[in-house]
Amino acid sequence: MSSRVLSGIQPSGSLHIGHLIGVLDNFARLQGQGESFYMIADWHALTSKYEKVEEIWPATLEVTATYLAAGLDPASSTLFVQSLVKEHAELHLLFSMMTPLSWLERVPTYKEKLQNAVADLGSYGFLGYPLLQAADILIYKAAKVPVGEDQLFHLELTREVARRFHFLYQTELFPEPQAVLTQTPKVPGLDGKKMSKSYGNCIFLRDTPEQILHKCTREMASDPARVKRTDPGNPDICPVFDFHKLFSSKETVDMVNTECRRAGIGCFDCKKKVAEAIIARVEPVREQIEANLAQPERIEAILQDGSARARAVASSTMGEVRAAMKLP
Repeated sequence: MSSRVLSGIQPSGSLHIGHLIGVLDNFARLQGQGESFYMIADWHALTSKYEKVEEIWPATLEVTATYLAAGLDPASSTLFVQSLVKEHAELHLLFSMMTPLSWLERVPTYKEKLQNAVADLGSYGFLGYPLLQAADILIYKAAKVPVGEDQLFHLELTREVARRFHFLYQTELFPEPQAVLTQTPKVPGLDGKKMSKSYGNCIFLRDTPEQILHKCTREMASDPARVKRTDPGNPDICPVFDFHKLFSSKETVDMVNTECRRAGIGCFDCKKKVAEAIIARVEPVREQIEANLAQPERIEAILQDGSARARAVASSTMGEVRAAMKLP
């Protein structure tokens, strides 16, 4: 039984604290529990950045620098660039021949992203990106996929594609991958919605302490019922308290939970405390990202080496796929 792990992140800009505790901590934790493959998904980035291709490679280096800063070790995990492993495209093409169009049209995030998109996403590439994701996962015969909750439907689609392939070609080539969720699969944004670059509500891992303090004290939403300092609040509906639960010590969480309800602490002081907790978690990561980016040649060498290792595995799988489909 495969024990491989596969996941990846699009190089579409700086990563934020939601990526850190919702994804990257999970990546690092899974190291040593089997072979780990962590991808920079540059072809996926093209679904929205097809007119800004000059941004993708610098962002690829930044995502890799962030992987390393978050604890991923190239000696323990294979870090690679999707587009340097051409077999992903071949498997995606073959899957596209056998996958019903209706399977892609029903993906929940498809219409949601179309509605909220800045770029024109009315392309086949965007419609088909969940199928490319399936190829990304299955080509490594991955058993575990650390993802956020919003990717669970995509993972179920991957399993359906594997089952259909097995039925059509009378083989059992691919294990059915299972999701590995973190304890905090969703991280709120500054406005209380899900943290997302498209919503402009992020605290980025490259933000300085001064920027984090400003965002927390000036931009972070709080309990709307607390109009005056003397008004008691309700932490249960306050986005600031959600951040405290993610980043602050238990003592601080308990104190805020008590004092907010009796107006013993004001919103500004509460936000300042959460900013200090976030800074303590993020600043060592930020410093390491900057140090890594100062060595671009090292990052490129890591990616070239990892992509070669990934391609060897992907090439072997494609030999089996072509044999199952009676292709030369």
